[in-house]
Amino acid sequence: MKVKKSVILSVLISMLLLFTVACTNDEEVGSNNLDESEDTSLAEEENGEFEVIQPHVGLNQEPVPVKMERIGENEVNIEMTSQITDIEIDEGLIYKAWTFNGEAPGPVVVVNEGDIINFTLKNLDPAIPHSMDFHAVHASPKRDFADVMPNEEGTFTYQANYPGVFMYHCGTPSVLAHIANGMHGVIIVMPKDGYPTDDEIDSEFVLIQNEWYKYNDLDDMKNGVPSQVVFSTKALNEGDLNTNGTTYDLKETPLQAKVGEKIRMYINNVGPNEISSFHVVGTVLDDVYVDGNPYNHMKGLQTIILPASGGAVVEFTVKEPGLYPIVTHQFNHVEKGALAYLEVTE
Repeated sequence: MKVKKSVILSVLISMLLLFTVACTNDEEVGSNNLDESEDTSLAEEENGEFEVIQPHVGLNQEPVPVKMERIGENEVNIEMTSQITDIEIDEGLIYKAWTFNGEAPGPVVVVNEGDIINFTLKNLDPAIPHSMDFHAVHASPKRDFADVMPNEEGTFTYQANYPGVFMYHCGTPSVLAHIANGMHGVIIVMPKDGYPTDDEIDSEFVLIQNEWYKYNDLDDMKNGVPSQVVFSTKALNEGDLNTNGTTYDLKETPLQAKVGEKIRMYINNVGPNEISSFHVVGTVLDDVYVDGNPYNHMKGLQTIILPASGGAVVEFTVKEPGLYPIVTHQFNHVEKGALAYLEVTE
């Protein structure tokens, strides 16, 4: 009987010790989380519509133009910024976007097949590290896509060996949060021998699809559905139309073409989560190059499927005047804003 009592007593003492340790650990974890969140605690914007991390409150950095300079036949210097800039993604809805160069999607980057890219990222964000992941290159992610700390810059070198229409994005964890908050864009690698249809093309455009979620809400980005799905165009040449990821710009200011022209579009779905079923109402896609590679040539498609990050070059002829809707054929997304217009005149 004495043995049983001592065993019971030992068990009770062990349980008490475990409970004390657990409580102590909980307190330490809570304390650590509090310390880590001091610089990034949520704070309400003055308009009260959303919350941003404390260092971003009132921050609206003027867009810094991308710098691209060819320094050799097969070598280019590219300088971009990561910064916090307000973007009106819907009428009256301002999103304090995490951006490249104050644009979301970021500016289009165009290089040639075989180019060596000397890339510099200047991080103007005062609080969060950012990075660059170019889908168009072979690289060591840990070294070549490394984080650049706040108010610092990093320079990386790699080569673009494959032609195509590739996504770029911030690769800093949480990658989903960085992409969904606006850090995405397109790099086009022009084929050294061109496309078989080059002589037939009259006009060229860049078109990008992306999604928006509740502001900086990782749970919604992971488990919810996008509140807006949108198209943007990016300027290939100086003076070309250049828009951010809005629900209205390409409806109010359509792309322009003439009857009989063959149009080429460099398209990409930067996601981060949804598939795009790219379709131009009123025509057939004469030529399609999957991921923008001339080797991947298809003809006579009605729709081209773009997975998240997927790209293509699509070409079609407009034979009648009118307003040609450009959509993803997932029409729930069209209702959320994924609609652009191509206006064709005589």
